[in-house]
This record gives sequence, C-alpha cells and structure tokens, in this order.
Amino acid sequence: MSTHHTHNDVHSEQGARAGEHPGRAKNPVIKVRDLAWLEFEKPDLDRAEVFARAFGFATSFKDRDELHLRGTFAGGPAVIVRRGARSRFTGPAFLAADDADLLRLAGHLDVAVAPLPENLGGLVVDTRDPSGARVRVVTGCHQLPALPGQTPLVHNVGAGVARANATQRPPREPAKVERLGHVVLQTTRYRQALDWYLETLGLIVSDFMYYEGQRSRGPTMSFIRCDRGSEPADHHTLAMTLGPRTRYVHSAYQVSDLDALAAGGEFLKDAGYQRSWGIGRHIQGSQIFDYWRDDDGFLVEHFTDGDMFDNTLEPGWAPMTASGLAQWGPPASADFMGIRPGRESLAEARSILCALRRSDNEFDLPRLRGLLKVANS
Repeated sequence: MSTHHTHNDVHSEQGARAGEHPGRAKNPVIKVRDLAWLEFEKPDLDRAEVFARAFGFATSFKDRDELHLRGTFAGGPAVIVRRGARSRFTGPAFLAADDADLLRLAGHLDVAVAPLPENLGGLVVDTRDPSGARVRVVTGCHQLPALPGQTPLVHNVGAGVARANATQRPPREPAKVERLGHVVLQTTRYRQALDWYLETLGLIVSDFMYYEGQRSRGPTMSFIRCDRGSEPADHHTLAMTLGPRTRYVHSAYQVSDLDALAAGGEFLKDAGYQRSWGIGRHIQGSQIFDYWRDDDGFLVEHFTDGDMFDNTLEPGWAPMTASGLAQWGPPASADFMGIRPGRESLAEARSILCALRRSDNEFDLPRLRGLLKVANS
C-alpha cells in the first residue's frame, strides 16, 4: 500500500514529524466498515421521539422499552434508545465486514458471538475499550429500505444558469437525517484507547490535534476513519479527545445540503430547542455544521458536505484551539466548549479534581493547563 502526504490545502497544515504516532496499526485484527448505530438510555421514550422527529429522524421500531431511529438511506437504525432510570449514552456499535471478521474478533478478544434481538437481526460481539466504555461490533443485521429524502436544491453558480424561471423556496421543516456520520468521545486514557481502536478495529487517523506547546508529549485528540482501502470513507467515523472523565461528547447526522440544514435549524428553533453552536464550516473534516441540544442535554449535529478520504492519506497534525474549530461561522460557544455554567460544566470540574488525584489516567496538570488554553483561545 502506498501512502502520500497531502496536508497543504487539504486537511491540515502539517504532517507528522519523525517518531510521532503513525495513525494506523500495521496488522489490525479486523477492519470495521462503518458505525452501525449508537445506543442510549432515557426515561421518557415519547419525549425522546418528539425531539427526534423535530431533528429529522424517522421511527423504524418502537415498543414500551425501545425506540429505533433511522435516516432516509437504506440500512439499519442510526440510534437505539432504551428505557432506563436515567439518561445516558451506553456505547457505539460498529459494522464488521462479514461473519468471518466477527468470529476473528471474538477469538482475539476471547468472547462469545451472540445473536441480536429479532428486531435487529444478525450477530454481535460485546467488549470494552481501555477506557471501560462498551463497544459493540455487529454483522448481518436487517436492512431497512430507503425512505424518500430531501432533494438538494439546484443552484445558479457564477455564469451558469441551472435554474431559470423558477424560485428557491426551501420549506421550514425538519432536515431529514440521511445517515449517522460520527460520534465523538472523551476519555481519560486517550492514547491507550486510540491504539486499541486502531489495532483491534482497524481504524486509521485522519487528523491529530495537540495542545499548543505540548506537541512533544503527543496528541490529545484524533479524528479517525474507517479503512476501506481505495473506497473513500468519512473523514472521521470516531473522534476521541483526552479529558478528565470518559463520556459522550456529541454525535453527527448527515442531511442533504445547506438549505436543509439551515431551514431545519429554523424549525428546531421555532419548536423551542436550543442551538449550541452554528452554522459554520469545520476545518478538520470540512463539514458544514449546526449543533443542537436535545431535551436530555445530549449534543447532536446536523452536517453536510464532509470530506471523504481513502486509505492513502497520512494523518495531519494541528494545534488544538477554539478558534481553529471552524473556517467560518460564529465563535465556538461556551455551551459547545463545555464551559457554560450548569450541571455539565460542574460535573466536568469535579472530574478534573478526581483525575488529578489519580495516577491511572493520562490527564495530569500540564494537560489541564493545555485544556484551559484551548478554552481561552
């Protein structure tokens, strides 16, 4: 396999230096194809479904104890919500290439392959990453047929006239989710967890980020994609960042175009939901984004026009700054950065004190100083 460095004007300003993390494993156990779905628990499934519909999901299954949410593309559910005593993220499920890969993974981990419930079909291997977070790998699940989607608008660009004698009137309605794009997780054992995902699931890094002045200590965030060989994959399927506790950060769902994203945001605002940050365009991944909070405080993202990379691109390296999160758009909000006064920021502050007292994690005083610089950058 040949790789090449194309960081200038592509996805980062600089590549790796000698001796830095290569961003991929030489001989991974398997190579997962994609995220299958994300799993949550919530006490009120009816309320969860109301927000989900306003956000643009369709319901593919619901009973007293379980809610499955899907996009318009053919495939499985994007999100599974189970009834629980409290609201929490319970973990991602990744899609294995086939049954043989699932069996290989089960043998490597010394765990059993189990059948999934009939409403999902297929097989699953359950395990935990070095952070203690639950990870599922599945194959052979039922495939849902495609649903009608939102057709991207036809644009007149420059001197080209693609639309004559016709107006643009995008409806103010939910932006129909097409598919699950990625999940972002925070971990106290970032390097251990990163290596586990690369070595066990065959993921590869698109971009590393590091705290300014601390590059020699290694990265503190990575945007990680699936290795599909010459077939392009999302710039990141999983993103991981170092922090004082292991937790869900946000998840992202593709919509058809900017107009669907913007009009869908107006619909959410009119319905009384809270925009966290947006609209803007990211640097790493290039997505046009818009972030929202659901009723339980979970951060979810509409995105469109994200980068797609094959396996020939090596990781980019860039300093982590709040101002470096977007090419254009409003400044990153206090809510998005996790520093808005409230329950979540208090929990993060308590976890900082706990992490600094312990020696079994990677979050130490210099890393705290680096994190504070990011928040103030």
